[in-house]
Amino acid sequence: MATQLRTETSLIEALAAAVGAAHVLTGEADRRFAATDVFNAREVPVAVVRPGSIDEMQAVVRACAAANAPIVVRGGGASYTDGYLHARPGGVTIDTGRLKAIDIDEHNAVVTVEAGVTWAELYEALKARGLRTPFWGPFSGLAATIGGSMSQNTISHGAGVSAESLLNIEVITGTGELLATGSAGNSKPRHYFRHFGPDMAGLFTGDCGALGVKARISLKLTRRREAFEAASFSFTSLEAMHGAMRAIALEGVDDENFGLDATLQQGQIGRQEGMGAKAEIAMSVMKSATSIASGVKSLARMAAAGDRALKAATYAVHYLTDGCDQAEARSKLGVIKRLAGAHGEEIANTVPTVVRGMPFAPLFNTLGPKGERWVPMHTLLPHDGVLGFHHALTAYWAQNQAALDAHGIYTGAMFMAVGGSAFVYEPTFYWPDARSIFHDRMVPAEHLATLPSYPENPAGRAEVERMKHDVIMLMHAHGGSHLQIGKTYPLLEGRNAASVMLLRAIKAAVDPAGILNPGALGL
Repeated sequence: MATQLRTETSLIEALAAAVGAAHVLTGEADRRFAATDVFNAREVPVAVVRPGSIDEMQAVVRACAAANAPIVVRGGGASYTDGYLHARPGGVTIDTGRLKAIDIDEHNAVVTVEAGVTWAELYEALKARGLRTPFWGPFSGLAATIGGSMSQNTISHGAGVSAESLLNIEVITGTGELLATGSAGNSKPRHYFRHFGPDMAGLFTGDCGALGVKARISLKLTRRREAFEAASFSFTSLEAMHGAMRAIALEGVDDENFGLDATLQQGQIGRQEGMGAKAEIAMSVMKSATSIASGVKSLARMAAAGDRALKAATYAVHYLTDGCDQAEARSKLGVIKRLAGAHGEEIANTVPTVVRGMPFAPLFNTLGPKGERWVPMHTLLPHDGVLGFHHALTAYWAQNQAALDAHGIYTGAMFMAVGGSAFVYEPTFYWPDARSIFHDRMVPAEHLATLPSYPENPAGRAEVERMKHDVIMLMHAHGGSHLQIGKTYPLLEGRNAASVMLLRAIKAAVDPAGILNPGALGL
C-alpha cells in the first residue's frame, strides 16, 4: 500500500509539472465523476488532468507511460458504453476541455480543430462564415467533442458518419509521440488530403481511444445552405416505416432523418408542453428561418397542424432537406413526400422544424421524461436484416414482460437510415432508479428541479444489464454492427481471424505498454 501511494504521488507530481497543479484534479468528487458515464460506473482514476496544449498532452502521456498508468480520454462525456471508464485501477483520465483551437482555412476548404472543441462550438464558428462540415454533429453536440466523435464514430446531423468528413488526424501514441496521417504527415505538413498512401486516418476512427489520444482533427468544409424544408410522417407499423425510409435513403435527398416509436415520440412531445418550452421553440424556429416572414410562416403552419397526430403516431419519421435555394429544398422534399406517402401519412412537422432551429439540445434525454434512468443500445443492420431483428426483439420483450413489469422498466426505440445501405435500430431502457453524479453535473439544474427522484434500484439495474446483454447478442445474431463500441459491444468475438491479428499488431506497435484505454475494443 505504501509503495502504491508513493507511485501515485510521484505520478501526480509529474502530471502537475506537465500541466500545472491547478489542472490536475484529485478531489474525490471529480475523480468519481470521471468514473461514471450515462449508465455505468467503474474504476476511479487517481487524477483527472486537463492539458492546455498538444505539447502538454504529450507530456501527460509520457508521464503515464513512465508510471505504467492506464490512460482514458474524456471528451463531452455522453458515452453509454463504458468508452471512457477505466477497466484497471491506478489510471489517469485526460479531460480535453481546454483544447479549443479552431483554424478555418476557407480557401482550401479545411477546418482543423483541437480535440476538445465541441460540435456546437464548431457549428457556430463556421456558421458565421456561411460554412459547415458535411457531417456536423450528433444530437449531443453541446457536450460532444470532435475528438470524442472520431474515437467513437457518431451520426445524426448531416451526411453519413463523422469519420466520413475527416481529412487528417494527429494522435499521440502510447509512448507520447505525435503521429500525423495523410498530407498532414508530410515533411511540409498540410491538412488538405486524406488518401496519401494507405488510409492511416481510418485506423484512429472508431478506435475508442485504444490506438491513440486524439490531438488535432482536420475536416472537410462545404458551403452552408440556408434554405431548408421539413416534413414528418406517421406509420402504423415498423414494416411501413422501414419501407419508406429505405426508399428515401436510396434517393439521397435528405440532409437528416430520424424515426421514433410511440414511447420516444410521446416523450419528445411531452417535453415541449408548457409556455416556457413553447417560447423557446418559437425562438429557435425564428432563428433558423431564412427571413422573418418565413419564420412566421413556419410557426403558423405548426400551430395550424397541431400535434394530435404527432402524439398518436405508432411510428413517426422526421426529415430535413436543404438546398442552394428554397426551390431545391422543396424539390427534394417532394421526393420524400411521394415515397413516404406510399407507406404512411404526413403529419405536423413540429419536431424537425425545432431540430433545425435547436440542433444541439441540452442533455435532458439522459434521463426519462419523468426522471427515470435511461440507457440506449444500438445496432446498424443491412436493410434485409431489419425486419427479422425487429420481430426477434419484439418476441424477446414479450418473453421478458414479467421482469419489465416487476421492476417498472419500459422500452422505446429510435431509427435512422445511414446512407442507402445501413439502418440504425436503437432500443432504449427506462426504469426508476437513483440519479448518479453524471446526471447531477451534466443535466441542467433547472431541468433536474422539475423531475422526481427515485431511490436506488439495484435489482432493476441488474435486470437492465441482463437484458442489454441479451439484446446485444440478438443484434449480432442478425448481423449487426455498432458505432461507439467502448467496452460494451463484442467487436472481436467471431471476427475474421486475420483482421483480429492485424488489429492486435497495430495496438502493440502504437501502444507497446498497453496503457491506452485498456479493455476498449476488447483489447
